[in-house]
Amino acid sequence: MKFGSPLPHKKARIEIIPLIDIMFFLLAAFMLASLSMIRLQSIKMDLPTATMAKRDFKPDIVNIAVDKVGDIFVEKKPMNVVDLHYFLSNKFRVNTNVPVYISGDKDATHGAVIRVLDIVRREGIQKVSFAIAPTGGDKK
Repeated sequence: MKFGSPLPHKKARIEIIPLIDIMFFLLAAFMLASLSMIRLQSIKMDLPTATMAKRDFKPDIVNIAVDKVGDIFVEKKPMNVVDLHYFLSNKFRVNTNVPVYISGDKDATHGAVIRVLDIVRREGIQKVSFAIAPTGGDKK
């Protein structure tokens, strides 16, 4: 003879809906926390100089300089963005492997140098380097 329990027998169920609610809350909280950590400000910085740098001049290299105001100079001649675009497109048509050195003044803003880099990359030039100056008075 089988005796039944006075309490009704229910099968155990795992409720997943409250777990999903908690996971969405944690996801939203972490996203908001990470967005508040991002700083959208720019700062001026003095980039380090290289100790083993040396001057290397080759006639086929295009030297582009950016001064602290943001003006662009190619081979010590001032140019604007449109002139630089045409100059680089002509150089790229003549030689597809033309190397470009970009040098910036110590007080030049990061945005001005990146603007020049973007123009160079837009022309399809792949050999791009940043020129650096040696520390101290050891200029060759």
